Amino acid sequence: MKDQVSGLSAEIEALFSPLMERHPPAGLGFAHGALDRSAQMRSRPELIEALRQGGEARFYAFCGDNALLRRQGDGATPQFLAHELPLPAQHREVIFLGRDGEAGRFAVLIAPEAEEALKENASLLVIGLRALALDERTRAADLGAIAQGKAMLHWHATHRFCAKCGAPSRIAEAGWKRVCTACDAEHFPRTDPVVIMLTVDGDRCLLGRSARFPPGWYSTLAGFVEPGETIEDAVRRETFEEAGIIGGRVTIMANQPWPFPASLMIGAYVEAKSTKIAVDLDELEDCRWFSRDEIRQMLAGTHPDGLGVPAKMSIASHLIRHFVGE
Repeated sequence: MKDQVSGLSAEIEALFSPLMERHPPAGLGFAHGALDRSAQMRSRPELIEALRQGGEARFYAFCGDNALLRRQGDGATPQFLAHELPLPAQHREVIFLGRDGEAGRFAVLIAPEAEEALKENASLLVIGLRALALDERTRAADLGAIAQGKAMLHWHATHRFCAKCGAPSRIAEAGWKRVCTACDAEHFPRTDPVVIMLTVDGDRCLLGRSARFPPGWYSTLAGFVEPGETIEDAVRRETFEEAGIIGGRVTIMANQPWPFPASLMIGAYVEAKSTKIAVDLDELEDCRWFSRDEIRQMLAGTHPDGLGVPAKMSIASHLIRHFVGE
């Protein structure tokens, strides 16, 4: 027999009403891409080259897993003019991202072995993407382009050989395809869908913590969508696998590109149909129910046990904040 589940209040019931079209919440990192991706131009190398050589072209530079910024005044910008890029062109790999108006936007991968030299350059700043997203001075549109560029460059770095025959592959269509040099097999970039969900029981929500989290930090549960699985089924499966909670209704709140390395985080609420927790200790070191008041304390940094939740740039934070009406 299932254990008793709290009744749903009107506020909680609203979480499960059909959601109409909505824009990504303000402050949600990497989710506000503004470029025209101009897919129709990718197979026209002469058009791409004209954009690349144009005076309004801008480049987002990456070195390994980090972004490269150009210092200007008291701040820094992730956009470079072609002549401002460090190292000769032969040490770079360039991918077409799209257009801002009529101006081309590109992602550039600088050889990882150059990272130490770049860090010593006083005019440059090497920074992780999470830190960049947490900096409120970073333009949302730039973060969107950076997420796109990072994911694409990671795909190229990890797919240099044909999955069909093992021969080297080459870049095609301005970076949006790789073609095998031996068998002509075509390979395309991919995004891995991940469900990230807040399980709700009346006035409580379920949060867990992984051993790799900072001390006192709790977050929503999450997991990859498996082949042949709907988003809703993935939400219920992951909730049960990680916490032993049976899920009912599922509603999707928002989604977020997550360039670590190339995921799409699909944020959802799931209604609890049971409440007894059975933690999968291979996934989590703890999982518990939190009241709305406790969540507000965690958001405010006033929880008596020093507990906290993820930063505002993450979709987990937005799910939690929306739950308490923020």
